[in-house]
Formats: sequence, C-alpha cells, structure tokens
Amino acid sequence: MTNRAAPSAGLAKASRLVPSAGPQRVLALAQLSNSVGDGAYYVTSALYFTHVVGLAPERVGLGLTVAWAIGSLVGVPLGRFADRRGPRGTAVLLALATAAAVASFLVVHGFVPFVLAACAYASAQSGLAAARQALLAGLVPAGERTGLLAHLQSTLNAGLAVGAGLGGLALHAGTRAAYLSVFAVDSVSFLLCAALLLRLPSVAPVAVRRGHGLGVLRDRPYVLVTFLNTVLLLRMPLLSLGIPLWITERTEAPAWLVSALFVLNTGAVMVFQVRMARGITGRMTATRAIRRSGLVMLAACAVFALSSGASPWVAAGILSAGAVLQVVAEMQQSAGSWQLAFDLAPADRMGEYQGFFGTGVTVARTMGPLVLTALLVGWGTPGWLLLGGLMVAASYGMGPASKWAAARTVTARSEDLLSPVPVN
Repeated sequence: MTNRAAPSAGLAKASRLVPSAGPQRVLALAQLSNSVGDGAYYVTSALYFTHVVGLAPERVGLGLTVAWAIGSLVGVPLGRFADRRGPRGTAVLLALATAAAVASFLVVHGFVPFVLAACAYASAQSGLAAARQALLAGLVPAGERTGLLAHLQSTLNAGLAVGAGLGGLALHAGTRAAYLSVFAVDSVSFLLCAALLLRLPSVAPVAVRRGHGLGVLRDRPYVLVTFLNTVLLLRMPLLSLGIPLWITERTEAPAWLVSALFVLNTGAVMVFQVRMARGITGRMTATRAIRRSGLVMLAACAVFALSSGASPWVAAGILSAGAVLQVVAEMQQSAGSWQLAFDLAPADRMGEYQGFFGTGVTVARTMGPLVLTALLVGWGTPGWLLLGGLMVAASYGMGPASKWAAARTVTARSEDLLSPVPVN
C-alpha cells in the first residue's frame, strides 16, 4: 500500500505543476519552445552584435531602444488584426515572422540592417504576445486563465534557464560559429512554436464594430489600469539593472551575488508562481493581491536600502532577504494583473486590449533603467524609499481604477445587447 501511494502522490504533485492535457498543455509547450531559444539569445546577443558584427555598444543600445519602441506601437494594431482575422492563424504567422527576423540577424553586417532586423523582431514579438493572449482567452474558460498564465510563467522561466545555459556554452566557446548557432536555435524554436500553435483548435474571429475610433485608447479606465500596472512593472529592470548597480556601486557585497539573486528569483517563480495564483479568481481577489504586492515591495526596498554600509557578508544576507521579498511581490503582482487584464477587456476585442496592456512591459523595460539609475545610484536610500512608496501608491490605486473599468465594461455590454452588429 505504501509503495503505491508514494508514486500516486508524486503524480498528483506533478499534475499541479503541469497544465492539464489539451489546449492548455499545447500552449505551455509552445511557450517552452520559444523561451529556450530566447534564453540563449538574451545572454549572447549583445556580445554578438558588438564583438562579431562590430557595432559600437551605444549603437546597439540605440537600435534596440528604437526597435522596442516601434514594437510597443504595433502591438495594438496587430492585436486588433488577431481579433478580426482569428488569433490562431495570426499567432502562427507572427511566430514564423519572429523566426525569420531572428534568422536575418545571421546576415546582418551593418547598423541600418541591424535596426531593421531588430524592428522586425520586436514588432513580431509584440504582436505574437497579443495574439497568444487572445488565443488563450478564446480557448480557456475565464476562471482558468490566471492559473494557466501562472503555469506559462513557470514554463517561461524554466525555458529561459535552459536557454541561458546553452548561451553560456556559446559564450565560453567565443567563436563566430558558436554565436551563429545560438541564433539558429532561436529561429528554430519559433518554428517549433508555430507548429505547436497550429495544433490548437481555431478560434473564430469576432464581428467588427464601427465607431471604435482610437480603439482601446478611448477606454480611459483601462488605460489607467495599464498605466498603474506599468509603474508596478518597474520591478522588471530592478533585477537586471537596479540591483546589480546597487550591489557594485553602493554596497560591499561580492559581485557574484548578482548571479545568485537572479537564480533565486528564477527558481522561486518556477516553483511557487502557480501556487501563488491559486487564490485569485476575480477582480476583488486580484486587487487584494496587487495591494499586498505593493506593501511587500515597499518592505523589499527598505531592506535593500539597509545593505549600504554593511560588511560584505552582512550586506549579502540583507540583499538576499530583500530579493525574497521582491520575488514574493513579483508573483503576487503578476497573478493579479493577469486577472485584471482579461476581466476588464471586452470579449470581442481581446487581442487589441492585450496588445495595449502588454506595452507596459516594453515601457517599463525602456524607461525603467533611466528611473532606477537616478533613484538608486543617484539618491541611495531615499531613492529606495521613494521607489517603494511609488509601488504602494500604484498598487492601492489599482482598486479604484479597476472598479471604474469594471463599471465601464458592464455599461458597454449592455449597450452592445441593445445595438445591432453591422455586417461588412
């Protein structure tokens, strides 16, 4: 009896970590395939463009900034295209476009071709994210979406970790062929992603309604929710830039702690994100989770600030404690924002709205380095406390903003029931 129970318990535990069979599992496999390629790309691309292609670092930074700015702008129209033409076909086409954009890096030899290829890559990635969210909304019941997104986030981190390991091998080799193999792997990973998405059931396109004008930008409550979420997403460059700069410029902690804290964050999300999202079932639970994340983030900022002036190992311990608080806040904020992003969007414009909500990630990654460098490196402890206070204000503002957006959604649905749908 005991020997049989142990495997059963193990299978039950595994089933909680892996999405159920069907569309949810296929979506997770598609996420895993392209995240492995992206993980390898992220750790090698900067050195490839500077050491192999021969571009100046400043030009690489400028080109990527321009590319992601354009990507954030095209996310909404590509999401709208997914609504009108069907999210599955659009997602497949954009996955293929991403594969082609990555492959084009293999033949880039100058600044202008690099910028063009980077713009194509960023645009396809932004549109793919919106189309996949619309596809998920069409295939997965509303009550299961946040849980699935938690699974996908865990899968994303696992894939990035594997890909980063592959990229590390290329960095160790340091040859042109090794770098090119990374881009080839990333391109193939998106071809595999497209093949997996093609296995999903088709989701019918929605009827097009006239009179939307500026589209999602006319929806002021949703715009406000997206803005507040963008403020909360400043935590993203905190791990990749803010904390590394703080450790090296303002503390006596060893530099290798940067890598250790990154591994801590990635591992925690892989293991605990699904569990953290289980209690979020609607708008009220989502806003409560976001408020808690703001308070925890304030505590994390205060703890990080204490590391300045401490001895190396004391500083390392303080920074580790702050990193634990930071990843808890991250998982709470992520789960809550996923719920709101879907619940507050009209069902017939899901791709357009998810494309707009996703621009918060790009804006945070683009503007975050400037904000965090000024606050943390420039101001020190007061900057940490100001950042924490900003997070609390945004998290507490999410409740009234989402209530306003929910009221708008109810009104819009009532109007739709009373008005005929035009036929094109």
